[in-house]
Amino acid sequence: MEQLRSKKGFICDMDGVIYHGNQLLDGVKEFVEWLYRENKQFLFLTNASHRSPKELQKKLARLGVDIGEEHFYTSAQATAKFLQSQNPGCSAYVIGEHGLYNALYDAGITINDVDPEYVVVGETEAYGYEHIQKAMNLVNNGAKLIATNTDITGPIEGGIAPACRAFVAPIEATTGKQAYYVGKPNPLMMRTGLQLLGVHSSEAAMIGDRMDTDIVAGIETGLDTALVLSGVSTRETIEEFPYRPRLILKGVGDIPG
Repeated sequence: MEQLRSKKGFICDMDGVIYHGNQLLDGVKEFVEWLYRENKQFLFLTNASHRSPKELQKKLARLGVDIGEEHFYTSAQATAKFLQSQNPGCSAYVIGEHGLYNALYDAGITINDVDPEYVVVGETEAYGYEHIQKAMNLVNNGAKLIATNTDITGPIEGGIAPACRAFVAPIEATTGKQAYYVGKPNPLMMRTGLQLLGVHSSEAAMIGDRMDTDIVAGIETGLDTALVLSGVSTRETIEEFPYRPRLILKGVGDIPG
């Protein structure tokens, strides 16, 4: 644990680590106070694309935790940054919420449902047959399929909900084309996180609740890894994977000691 506490930078997942739905998890306030007290660099990194960093900041403030907007980074921002670097000024047909739209607008990407270069898929509660049909035909006509993250489900209060990969699956199945997934565990998002923190991977730790995104992303990017059991993973499900986190904790409240 002392090895973890000595790290200069911390990249933390949000869903299942900081909160469930609109419920702050135990020990989060103490963890955030410790990060500030110890002058740690930290970033709350989320695969969810539907909220902007400002909205995430306000959500945590409502839950009683005050953190600057600069400490949040979403898969929507990572996706917009990727498209901006690949094809500046491009256009996209978007399935998602305003957090994704705002990130794309900020990166100079225009919305186009006629002849876009890309079809971009994130999370949305308004998903239907017409989205699949439109996206399928655009991809068949040459648009490249991009997804904000690989999460197939996500934790909510009282259970789980479909996430990005569940929305992308019908489009992949009907076109025979595989999406390029930008969010965790893609090293692109992790490397950007480290750049924002200004620390080397050997001086940083990844804290998450998912083996298939958080922990594998940390391992592949060279970060120390801590899995918390406050989200989707259990000690039993950990055994299903061929890799392991270095530490297994009940929650982030274990870190300050």
